[in-house]
Amino acid sequence: MFSKKKIEDQVLVIFGSNGDLARRKLLPAIFQLYTGGFLPSKFIVTGAGSQEKDEAAYRNDVETAIREFLPKEAAAHADELSEFLKQVYYKKVHNQTRSDFEGLRDYLYELTDRLEIHRNIIYYFSIPPFLYETVAANLVEYGLNREEEGWKRIIVEKPFGYSYDTAIELDKKLHSGFNEDQIYRIDHYLGKETVQNIMVTRFYNGFFEPIWNRKYIDRVEITAAEKIGVGGRGGYYDDSGAMRDMIQNHLLQVLAVVAMEPPAIFDSDSIRNETVKVLQALRPIKGSEVAQQVVRGQYIATQVGDKMHPGYRQEQGVAPNSKTETYVAIKAFIDNWRWGDVPFYIRTGKHLPARVTEVVIHLKHAPHQLFKQLCLTQPNNMIILRIHPDAGVAIDFGMKIPGAGYKVHNVEMAFKYADLAEAKIPEAYERLLLDCMVGDSTLYARADAVKASWKFVDPIIQAWKINPDIPLYFYECNTWGPHEANHLFGDSYLKWREPGE
Repeated sequence: MFSKKKIEDQVLVIFGSNGDLARRKLLPAIFQLYTGGFLPSKFIVTGAGSQEKDEAAYRNDVETAIREFLPKEAAAHADELSEFLKQVYYKKVHNQTRSDFEGLRDYLYELTDRLEIHRNIIYYFSIPPFLYETVAANLVEYGLNREEEGWKRIIVEKPFGYSYDTAIELDKKLHSGFNEDQIYRIDHYLGKETVQNIMVTRFYNGFFEPIWNRKYIDRVEITAAEKIGVGGRGGYYDDSGAMRDMIQNHLLQVLAVVAMEPPAIFDSDSIRNETVKVLQALRPIKGSEVAQQVVRGQYIATQVGDKMHPGYRQEQGVAPNSKTETYVAIKAFIDNWRWGDVPFYIRTGKHLPARVTEVVIHLKHAPHQLFKQLCLTQPNNMIILRIHPDAGVAIDFGMKIPGAGYKVHNVEMAFKYADLAEAKIPEAYERLLLDCMVGDSTLYARADAVKASWKFVDPIIQAWKINPDIPLYFYECNTWGPHEANHLFGDSYLKWREPGE
């Protein structure tokens, strides 16, 4: 399930410990690692937040969060929860007050001395992106980055920069106090079991890798659909949009895993070297090509059943004339020998009919269609890699209908990870936190990968900004986005696959 590397005694410091991400994801993930027996014998969590509270109050907050977001696990492991809470501490820290970090240093040193824990420390930046460089600089100011008495690592949440230039500037400032091997840029999509299993599917099985190229693959679709709108995140989202929020980080990283070359050895550097090569090989989409290769959309007010869903421009915190995209579809190409001229179609959107993330590999038709006139469905061989929900793999192919004649119908052979009764599918944050604890950066984005992905999306965002003639299409809630997205396939009969069960 997880890495077998030895886990050293350590401290996890969570900046923004009173925030939503810490409550919903981080603290429950740490507790599941604890009940699974993956944490070292000497391990503590220290919340660093701006609120004034003592350790008892923070432990009560942690318990409340775990019981709310892991109700079954909390009930089943009541005694372990009580023991886990004894390893939770708290220190008031205002992220923009430099002197508070002197107090944090003294507090951590006193704790590690008293509990006899080596000063191996992870700093998790569960804070707004504009605070990343401030917190990093404050840590450096008081020597909390120094490794004489133990390693130090920082985990940075997305978005990593707002554009290509800001990403480079942020990277430069982080590197002024931390080495690249100390910086872990988290992308929870890469922590999902099916994303990791794409590599196993390809490189372990002899019948997949030989066809994983332009000779046999017609096109690739990558879909990340959300059923809900922006909700209370309108203020943040209106400055971000679907391109920055989903494409630049999550989906380009998934594309890189799908399209990478086999690494020479299966280690962090080798794997990330290959994914970076894919991102660097993405064919640039020039400003004059954006309208033909990229479709952006925005959901509008829609009556769905007995409920009226507000349009994006009616959401709290959103400008009434906002042109921020809630839907993006891209036709991309990877200019290398394996994938030359194979289109990769990427789409993401909010208020679509289902919450689903999947990769669909469409294979080319057999060179001579003997049964074309007898097909009851369109001939289409697919390999479907479902990332969420019901993680698994399916293969779609044609079979003869029982009875006289040769009538052909597409059928599906499917596998779901849930069918492995003894296997627990870990949450993405469980996997990624543990990887950082053992120093495995395989599933974290490297600086050159971040720069390459920004280099691809920046011209698109700039074209939207300076060219008012590029349309923003509107779509109703609970639909698969603007129908213009099908135009990316050209004048053929092709269209986006609608993900089923």
